[in-house]
Amino acid sequence: MVTITATPMTNIAVLGTASDAGKSIVATALCRIFRNAGIDVAPFKAQNMSNNSGVTPDGFEMGRAQIVQAQAARVAPHADMNPVLLKPNTDTGAQVVLQGRVCTDKTAREYFGDTRRWAEAAFESLDRLMARHEMIVLEGAGSCAEMNLYERDFVNFKSARRAGAAVILVADIDRGGVFAQVAGTLAVIPSEDRALVKGVIVNRFRGDKSLFEDGAKMLESMTGVPVLGVIPYFRGFIIDAEDAVPLSSVVDPKRDPSPEKIGIAAIYFPHISNFTDLSPLEQDPCVELHYLHHPRPLDSYKALVLPGSKNVRGDLEWLERMGWRERIEAFRTKGGVIVGLCGGYQMLGASITDSHGVEGAPGASAGLAMLSVETVLEREKALCNSIGKLAGTSCSVSGYEIHMGRTTLEAGASPLVEVTERNGVATDDFDGAKSEDGRVMGTYFHGFFDRPELRAWFLSQLDSGYEPAAVSSATDPFELLAAHFAENLDLDALFAIAGIEREKV
Repeated sequence: MVTITATPMTNIAVLGTASDAGKSIVATALCRIFRNAGIDVAPFKAQNMSNNSGVTPDGFEMGRAQIVQAQAARVAPHADMNPVLLKPNTDTGAQVVLQGRVCTDKTAREYFGDTRRWAEAAFESLDRLMARHEMIVLEGAGSCAEMNLYERDFVNFKSARRAGAAVILVADIDRGGVFAQVAGTLAVIPSEDRALVKGVIVNRFRGDKSLFEDGAKMLESMTGVPVLGVIPYFRGFIIDAEDAVPLSSVVDPKRDPSPEKIGIAAIYFPHISNFTDLSPLEQDPCVELHYLHHPRPLDSYKALVLPGSKNVRGDLEWLERMGWRERIEAFRTKGGVIVGLCGGYQMLGASITDSHGVEGAPGASAGLAMLSVETVLEREKALCNSIGKLAGTSCSVSGYEIHMGRTTLEAGASPLVEVTERNGVATDDFDGAKSEDGRVMGTYFHGFFDRPELRAWFLSQLDSGYEPAAVSSATDPFELLAAHFAENLDLDALFAIAGIEREKV
């Protein structure tokens, strides 16, 4: 046990030497470590660029990474934790979600031309968070030393200065060049920002970390900044990835899935969104999930998933152009199970109409016509946490809805989910649709596969011999993550940087 005395505490900013250095995971671990120490901590990221978003309990939209960090901190997710969310919908443009609500669409040039509006909103949210919590664990974006963007970058050092935060620099040793990563970052940033850097975490070490003891000392000697820890790779926990299909996922493999596994294919759209919907399937030891970008025969798969998309008509056009329609139709003819999630659900219908130009040029697109539904895109985005059950069963379903479309069922389709609650309010509604033979289904529920009961039902449709693996109740991923980091960090030094005195009792 420890007693903690400090007034006031210092906020912590987790900044990276590069994109995908592991900032999100480090921030998540620190949120749980500080929370376990009895500190009221909350996460913050001024701007997130990701199509992987979720819905807060009060019905606002924010990045999944900060929702996960809020869960680690044991606080309710709030849009102030991620006040600016950019959701790419073209190669050069994105929808801007400002403090939880859709604000506008901007090209990259338009958005980054003048970031003062976004910075002002972000700092307003940060100030509110600091007033409500004892400590903020702030996450930066990309590299904190992109010098061509430095003056317009409000997510890294400007946020850290606003929060009065001590900066911890995260470097990824797995990609190589860790000395250049750290020393180079510190060499190019202005001296006033360099002075904020109080520690370095070397992330993703493989092998015997004692072999890097001399390396850590050399890094400290070169930079004058203490190395707080060397964090080994550890795969004993699963934390949602932030903004891209994880590198560990299987994409366009040359081989078919193992015949001993339940093979599931998911189409990798150019604008794929909420890919974490598939994480529960990917983690099931009985399943082999492949993301497929390029068309291939689907005979070796039991199911095909069309995931969410941030540009449904654009990805539907891509699907046609690539030749996926013929593959999907052949799979359907042979009795394969097809599931559409959100945008993928819309694609399975007869048509998608966008009269307002919500996702691009106004117009209409013919869908795959595998479900008797039609979708009209609307200006207002539906944002809700929902609960229900599979239609005609007692199997519970829960998830969150984020969509611009209204989908109506025609003859030949029946609801997939009986919705009993939205945003805590009882309702008698339905969601999604299924074909008459039940082999094609679609839903707006993100997180559809999260519940073990629902997942067992689905996988049993694919393999009657499926038996769910036993899951220990003692495997809270946040506790595993915190324990892994605590074992490999100098906690006394970490708490000292945060202005906290740890006294053993």
